[in-house]
Amino acid sequence: MNDQFEQLFDSAQAQQLLDQMYGSEERERQIDRYRRCMEGYSAQYGNTESLKYFSAPGRTEIGGNHTDHNNGKVLAASIQLDTIAAAAAVDTGVISVISEGYPGMSVINLDDLEPQSGEGGTAALIRGIAHGFQQHGYRIGGFNANVSSNVLPASGLSSSASFEVLICQILSTFYNNEEMDAVMMSRIGKYAENLYWNKPSGMLDQMACSHGGMITIDFKEPAEPQIERIPGTFEAAGYSLVIVSTGGNHADLTKDYASIPNEMRAVAQAFGVEVCRDLTAEMIYGRLAELRETTGDRAVLRALHYLDENDRVGRQVEAIKAGEWQNVLKYITASGNSSWKWLQNIYQESVSREQGIALTLAITERFIDRIGDGACRVHGGGFAGVILAVLPHAAVAEYRELIARTAGTELFKIRVREIGAVCLNTLL
Repeated sequence: MNDQFEQLFDSAQAQQLLDQMYGSEERERQIDRYRRCMEGYSAQYGNTESLKYFSAPGRTEIGGNHTDHNNGKVLAASIQLDTIAAAAAVDTGVISVISEGYPGMSVINLDDLEPQSGEGGTAALIRGIAHGFQQHGYRIGGFNANVSSNVLPASGLSSSASFEVLICQILSTFYNNEEMDAVMMSRIGKYAENLYWNKPSGMLDQMACSHGGMITIDFKEPAEPQIERIPGTFEAAGYSLVIVSTGGNHADLTKDYASIPNEMRAVAQAFGVEVCRDLTAEMIYGRLAELRETTGDRAVLRALHYLDENDRVGRQVEAIKAGEWQNVLKYITASGNSSWKWLQNIYQESVSREQGIALTLAITERFIDRIGDGACRVHGGGFAGVILAVLPHAAVAEYRELIARTAGTELFKIRVREIGAVCLNTLL
């Protein structure tokens, strides 16, 4: 029994904080998670007297599918599923991280932060984040950490961004007086993911994980994104947010993901600009025959998806503010249709026999048509993984049974979490 841990998490302030982060019904289960994290730290590193506890949420994308990387708008939210850590600063100049459920330890010597040939996974991300801190003038130092995550991998809930933001929060707390804001964490997380992990992501994932709450982000100026917190929740309006695993393949999807920003930018560059944010549909129509020849039809379709999706985010935000939830659902449905028909990120061309997302969407659309309420769409990068369904609370149990009986996969209810990346000790 660790008296220090029990004293911290038994306090009224801790229980109130955990209720905010996870919901009161989850409080005891979450305390057990942090306790296991502390015990894992103790088993690996020993002394737990100076331990601090950290959390970085996953995220859900509600609007703006594949818009951020072309300087677009998104609607996203932090969720209650998160990556947590028990960590302590050390003066060795080495970062050591063990992750629950994964073999081995990631050990990063801070004297060598250049990308390492063949290095991947958590070690590459930690190295890239530490280098990003240095590049932006922030201090770095060693720490030991035991990490645990219930953000489903390959789910579009951004398990990698959640981990990146967690490491940023640890370094910010231990060595920078917690001065790093959500935007800088996101820039450094993106830097590590792009250059050390070869994943061509935008900043949507990291921003939603670091900020907290439901937010709309405008990436027109990527270095200074405009962020607005959006009031109102699906839960209060009578709807549950549900993530459905589609049983998709586990192939490397990097090329599929990269093809989307690359093709969008090819259309933009035909007009002498870098991103689709600087285009209009009329510009594309005016040179359609030429663009079809030079960039290909799919690139044109993806650019048109971008333009409509970008506008749709603004309409979604206004509908939420006005409490017009049927319009919100209409826009989610329209986003899903555009992603399927125009963006074309529902399945991989190379493995067309496996269409888990398409099949699960078909089952879900038929269910929504029957009950007369709700919406669904691909969630996250696409090609494999999960979908998002928005359903009346009372319909979730029946839908769960339907998905288990037909697709044989799982669904997970998520809810918006108002607190972003955090060191719990700081708030207690």
